[in-house]
Amino acid sequence: MKKKVLRTLLCITMAAALTAGCGAKPDQKAADSEKKEAGEAKSNVEADPVDKKKVYVSPDWVQSVIDGNQEESSDYVILECGWGEEADNPGYLEGHIKDAYHMNTDYVESEEYWNIRTPEEIEKLMADYGITKDTTVICYGTDGTNSADDRVAFTLLWAGVENVKCLDGGLESWTKAGYGLDKGSNKPKATDKGFGTTVPAHPEYIISIDDVKEKLENDSNFKLVSIRSKAEFLGETSGYGYIDKAGEPKGAIWGRDTDDGSYIKEDGTTVGVDVLEGYLKEAGASLDQEVAFYCGTGWRATVPFLISYENGYTNTKLYDGGWFQWQMDDILPVQVGDPADSACEYTTVGNLSADKAKK
Repeated sequence: MKKKVLRTLLCITMAAALTAGCGAKPDQKAADSEKKEAGEAKSNVEADPVDKKKVYVSPDWVQSVIDGNQEESSDYVILECGWGEEADNPGYLEGHIKDAYHMNTDYVESEEYWNIRTPEEIEKLMADYGITKDTTVICYGTDGTNSADDRVAFTLLWAGVENVKCLDGGLESWTKAGYGLDKGSNKPKATDKGFGTTVPAHPEYIISIDDVKEKLENDSNFKLVSIRSKAEFLGETSGYGYIDKAGEPKGAIWGRDTDDGSYIKEDGTTVGVDVLEGYLKEAGASLDQEVAFYCGTGWRATVPFLISYENGYTNTKLYDGGWFQWQMDDILPVQVGDPADSACEYTTVGNLSADKAKK
């Protein structure tokens, strides 16, 4: 009898323990689910501080800023970057990082060459988004290979924002890390404090087409690096539906393409400077030289620039006009094919066929 009573008491005790250890009650689980969807699944996250020049940062670091645990927490703006207006990006309304504003890349570049807009336009844009030179701006794209955030981040650095970050791996890395998303629209709050410095504070980050021409002709230490697909580099396609001619500026070397995964690790984060140095070495160049990255219209080329920037290199630039601007001038020299191959053709833009637009 005593054994039966003891067994009964033991069963009751074990059942109570299991109930307590099985997790939250259904209503608590629902609350936790709602908090995760609202970007509150994890709170009071702490992460090691990062250097001001460090560009690519982890989801934990971003959340620690939101939670008030970083020096940057006192003045920051988060931007979800993509082409088109907010209405053209329904994914933003369905789920974005807490407090993030949508940033249309059209706001930072003009249609003529898809170059960065005038200093006056960029300064006004900064004011409209409540950004000064001292504001920490965290950019992210909707996936790990989206260079829209890199394009915006580069523009901010060029303008003079001193602390610019990119969420490494984009929104996908954020959700993989277990952080939730907010729904709806956030509207930026403008500031009238003034930007705090002359825009651009770093005009040296961009090299003009005229300077590229001059350096290709006269400066053996200068390297113009194409961040485009191999097919684009060889002149097989322009890579763009609105660019009819294919080829590269005469003297350009190939630095691989961001769109083919060359600049992304298996985990979706950005490669290190060692990988970039390896690509340059393959092409007979190095980061010890003066290097200008370019692509078709300036997006992809910002990735290697930012990698070199965060690693302390000051001799890298962006040729913002890219192939799009180069192929507009019939007299400019062009190479079609691999310069290391004797079959490479050298001609001028005016002699190129106009049937190489991306189909």
